[in-house]
Amino acid sequence: MQPDIQALTHHDVLPDGTRVLTRPLKPEDAALYPDFVAHITLEDSRLRFFAAVKELSDERIHELTHLDYERAMAFIAFDEAKCEMLGVVRLHLDADRRSGEFAVIVRSAFKGHGLGWMLMQRIIEYARTIGLTRVHGQVLAENTTMLRMCAELGFHVEDDPNATAVKRVTLELAAAQ
Repeated sequence: MQPDIQALTHHDVLPDGTRVLTRPLKPEDAALYPDFVAHITLEDSRLRFFAAVKELSDERIHELTHLDYERAMAFIAFDEAKCEMLGVVRLHLDADRRSGEFAVIVRSAFKGHGLGWMLMQRIIEYARTIGLTRVHGQVLAENTTMLRMCAELGFHVEDDPNATAVKRVTLELAAAQ
């Protein structure tokens, strides 16, 4: 089932004045990924993907942009003036359909501009709307910026028992309202 794109589209302004359009990701957004990935440093891609990624294959871009909206959602953010992809946040529902795992990445030049924060708020809001009780993710322990943001958003941060140097972040949605 396709999401109501218009209802999930938002126009925001970052603290630096950048006008940002956020909407659900669509298959045609695949064309924007090569330029987006080219503007992410290897270090930032390593922090997100747990491995330095220089480029994404056409197959991987297809996987990222062709969502089963019954099981996943992704929001893409654009600089409205430049029509550039600035970031993306995604949520994949767990098998119980009561919780979901998030992931977020922003263009390296936009780190520290409030874009990641805004995207996280959008995906948390969406998770609440569809009735999830928990949102969780994995963050490298060295990614202190992401861990700080998660803590400020109300996530519980703990060591991941299944992975060395990885933190598990969990937000109980009922408690975070």
